[in-house]
Amino acid sequence: MMRLRSRKSLVVGIVLLALITFLAWRLIRPMNIFVVTEAFERPVSTAGLPQSLQSLSANDCASCHQEFYQEWSTSIHSQAWTDPYFQVDWAFDGKQQVCKNCHIPLDRQQEHKVAGFKDDEKWQPILEPNPAFDAKLQHEGVTCAACHLRDGKILGPYGSESTAHPVEKLANPNEVCFKCHVVGGNRWDTFFRVPPCGTVAEIRSTPAAAANDAAGQKSGRSGDASPDCVQCHMPLAERPLVAGGKVRTVRRHLWRGGHDPEMVKQGLDAALREAPAPSPDKRSFTLTLTNKGAAHYLPTGTPDRHLTASIRLVDRNGIVLREDHHVLKRNILWRPFIVDLRDTRLPRWQPRVFRFDVDPSRDPTAVTVEAQVQYHLLNEDRRRRIGYENKEPIAYDVFRARIGLNKEKSN
Repeated sequence: MMRLRSRKSLVVGIVLLALITFLAWRLIRPMNIFVVTEAFERPVSTAGLPQSLQSLSANDCASCHQEFYQEWSTSIHSQAWTDPYFQVDWAFDGKQQVCKNCHIPLDRQQEHKVAGFKDDEKWQPILEPNPAFDAKLQHEGVTCAACHLRDGKILGPYGSESTAHPVEKLANPNEVCFKCHVVGGNRWDTFFRVPPCGTVAEIRSTPAAAANDAAGQKSGRSGDASPDCVQCHMPLAERPLVAGGKVRTVRRHLWRGGHDPEMVKQGLDAALREAPAPSPDKRSFTLTLTNKGAAHYLPTGTPDRHLTASIRLVDRNGIVLREDHHVLKRNILWRPFIVDLRDTRLPRWQPRVFRFDVDPSRDPTAVTVEAQVQYHLLNEDRRRRIGYENKEPIAYDVFRARIGLNKEKSN
């Protein structure tokens, strides 16, 4: 009997030790947050470049496509490699090679060639010196050729046999976006719906995204879940593709998103209103937020991005007497397993209502109810953890309003 108990204790001890060792490894191992598919494992090949093109630099493209170049140069795409936050965050996470394949997508933008992989998951590439490396081209980030060059052919919205360079017509311009924004995460140890950067996958999984509801019909926008990135991020324009050319319907190369307050405001409907009072001696107010313009969640992108919504009771001196603060973000457990815990962001067409009750007898000096909604590009705690010293604000207002308690609304 004693031997049996000893054996059971030994087995239990070995199992517990193995479990503790496994969990400890999961807590300290490198963090692989998505699956490296064929689309991401290597940069875009520039082999077979059309002979008429002297280089792949956006500056050379500008000689014919000046307006497109000017728009691109104001975009985050042009800063995909040089952006200070990206560089600090990338270094903090170990400078993974795979990140380059979206931030500097052309093979000539990278110092090394990917000759193969040491592991089946393709997170450990075998690197060799790249004799075609172009340091100036690297600093252009997601440059023109990153989207318009495939298999030695120039792609565009209209086919052409131009002597400058032939153009093959794009069947679906959104396919270009999918190259970097369709990151997947189907791994045995991940239990989240959408990995970071996987905006396209997020559109497909957004609750009720496919419902062509009344709100969508009234707005003139379909609730169809099929991703149409260019509809919002590359608005239409009537102008020639090249200087002096035929005027056509083209797309502006802006790609505005979370870094642009006006773009965020277009996607967000916010309203502060007085609501029916819960009792004769009280007053009630509501702040309603609706994602009216984005097929994906609002906000989207990395899980650091989030909205905060605050409703405050303020006296005549501007002193806050009481405040309700709400955070709309994606909460993820990263270790020992990746698990979506809670997602309070705004799905499309589903209003979020925050109620704020006021008792005038309790706060007799109160004169105003105020609401403020802010868009946050980064969590403050992560900013400190990675050592990012931002020169520009990492949060900005997207809505502010107030209602005076004398029932006269003011802004």
